[in-house]
Order: sequence, then C-alpha cells, then structure tokens
Amino acid sequence: MDRREFLQTTAAGTMAAVVTSDNDIFAQRSRRGSNDWAQWRGPNRNNVADDGKVPIEWNETKNIIWKSPVPGRGHSSPIVVGGRIFLTTADEQQSTQSVLGYDRQTGNQLWKRDLHQGGFDPKSHRKNTHASSTLACDGQRVFAVFLNGNQIWTTALDLDGKQLWQKKLGGFTSHWGYSASPTLYKSLLIVAVDNKGQGYLSAVDRATGAVRWRVPRPAAPTYASPIVFNVAGRDQLLIAGANRVSSYDPNTGKAIWSAKGTSTECVGTMVVQDDLVFASGGYPSKETLCIRGDGSGKVVWRVRAGDFVPSLLIHNGHLYTVLDNGVGYCWRAETGEQAWSARVSGKFSSSPVLANGHIYVVRESGTTVVFKANPQKYEVASVNQLGTGGFADPVICGGRIYLRIVDNRGGWRENLYCIGEQS
Repeated sequence: MDRREFLQTTAAGTMAAVVTSDNDIFAQRSRRGSNDWAQWRGPNRNNVADDGKVPIEWNETKNIIWKSPVPGRGHSSPIVVGGRIFLTTADEQQSTQSVLGYDRQTGNQLWKRDLHQGGFDPKSHRKNTHASSTLACDGQRVFAVFLNGNQIWTTALDLDGKQLWQKKLGGFTSHWGYSASPTLYKSLLIVAVDNKGQGYLSAVDRATGAVRWRVPRPAAPTYASPIVFNVAGRDQLLIAGANRVSSYDPNTGKAIWSAKGTSTECVGTMVVQDDLVFASGGYPSKETLCIRGDGSGKVVWRVRAGDFVPSLLIHNGHLYTVLDNGVGYCWRAETGEQAWSARVSGKFSSSPVLANGHIYVVRESGTTVVFKANPQKYEVASVNQLGTGGFADPVICGGRIYLRIVDNRGGWRENLYCIGEQS
C-alpha cells in the first residue's frame, strides 16, 4: 500500500480511498466526511457531530452493537479513523502506558503497543489517570502524548501499532498529573505542556518528530488542551489557563492576543462562534467569559460560573455546559444572558457532545444524560446507564456512539461500547 494512501472502511462497510498528506487538517476533514473522529473534540474541533440519526436510548441489551474489554485504566476518549479505533490506557500493576488498536466493525482488539514502562507520576490526582490524553491521527500516523519520568513524551505509530518515532519534549513538574490532548494543524502536532515548573507549547513535525517551534507559557498547574480555529479571518491556536486566555499563531507560536480571565487551573477546551471565543475555568475561582478574537482581546462578557474539567459546547448562538457539580446552563453567546439553568444531577468530568439536535453528556456514575439542544428550556430525552463510571467523552460518528465505560463491580474493569440502531 502506498504510504500516502490507505483504504478507509466506513461504518456501513463500504470502501473509499483516502489520500493523506501533510496538508491542513481542515482540508483532510472535508475528505473524511462524517465517518471519522480523528482527534480530541472531533472533525469540527468542537464536539459537534456531523451525523444525522443516532440512538438516544440504550442499555446493556438494547442498541449495543458490540462491547469490548479495555485492559488497564484511562480517561482518554477513543478516536475513530477508517476501519480502526485507537485508545490509550495504563496498567497500574505493570506500570505500562500503551496504545490500543481495535477493529471498528467487530470491536476486536487488534494490537497493543507498550510505549513506556515505569516512570509513573506519583502525584496524579485521584480523578486523573496515567492515560488521560486523547490520541490524534492524520490517516497515516497515530500520535500519543504521555507524562512519564517527569518528562512529556510524544510518539508516532503507524496504523498497525509500529513505532515510527518518539520524542522527549521536555520536563514537567507535576501538581495533579497531565491530561492535555494534542491537536493537528497542517504538518504539525501541537502539544500543551502547562505545569508549575515552566509551561510551554511545542509543535513537532508529524513525519519526523522534529520540534518546529516552542514558546514559553506561565509556570502554573493547568491542564487544558490547545485547539485551532479560524477566527476573524486567521487561524488561531487557543488555550485557557494560568489566569489568562491566550491566542497564538499555530504556524509559528507567536502570540496574537491575551486577556485576563477564567482561573489558574483549567481543563476544558475553548470554543468559537464567528469572531467570538469562549473559555471557562475552574479552580480556585469559577468564570466563563467571551472575548472578541479580532486581536484586541476585548472581553465582551463574564459570568461567575465555570467548568473545571468539562468543556463548553456552542450551537446556534447558544453556549451549553454541564458543570462538574451537575448544574447545567444555557447562555446566549453574544450577550452572556442566561437562557436557562437546571439541575442535571450527579458529578461530571465528561464534556457534552451534540448530534442530531441532542446533547449527550456522561456522568461520573456511567449514566449518559441526553437532552435537547433547546435554548427555551432544559428538556431530557433519555437517561441511559452502562457500568458504574464514565469519564471519557462520547464519540459520535458514522451513525454510532463509542463510549469508554468503567465497571468496578468486583474489581476495576473498563469496556469500550459501540452503540447503534439495531434492526
């Protein structure tokens, strides 16, 4: 098979040739269509699925296409590319950090590649894991980022799990561990390494692992993943944390603008509507704010409620969130005016995902709450229980939902579910 081409098996079982190169990931997304979820936050980078009909109801026996065991423990979400699903995990008894490859149609585990052994972070928070960063895939290579031995490592594998390269990006002074997911941009893989020693953003060449640029960030314990959007006519790399919201040129790392806001510790990823950008934090203070992304860094509005771990979701001019403590909000994006608030109930570390007019969000108890994307009122469509725990985001593509779920009845176990309409 040519290195620049692989045969993509769609969820329906048809085959389509997909040419991959070091072109902009936005162009790649248009070729892949809605069948893939190739990195953190999906093809649109905002947890909005392109799909039409997907199930809103399921349980252990209803609408389960397959269920596959996941060895070890992790909070990363799966990624889906062609006929494969990729996932990170960590075995706390063997002290290994690994990448797993699954068959998309059957759920069978195809391979497991151990990338690190030993070197686990002893300071990791009880709600964190040693495999919390979601993978990214450009169609040729799968990219993993792990904290190991007080260093941040990034590794590239081929689609069959063969290691292509591994790069040590630099030191990491742990506060509660590491969780940021990498993002793809043109020929680059961009990684955030915020930490209380000395934070930095680093961009490496996807083909070789060579560092293309690196810029310093504040010395603060914060955990957010970087994301790239086209805002006000230019591509901007956006990240919140360390008491500021920042924009960088993703080609060079050069700062574009910065605004004071959110909180010291942020985990959630930013979202965008037109030339407005939105960020939320966390700890020790709580705030959600809107900033004009035209280079001025002007704050448009602020509200004194904010997510620590979950990310925001924006849809049709409204900003939705379910806070860590289970309170849901809907704000009007342009003004910050509250459209509604509601007790969703439970604790949340997962972020909401939108598909076909419904918002899916997973409680830490393993319950997925599905409610309508309705700015008029909070309207529950279904409540669906699997296992006993859930920390990863739902992934929705190709008419199916992929969920990483914990079941700790009789010992810690994790499973990957494929949920779809059953005839």
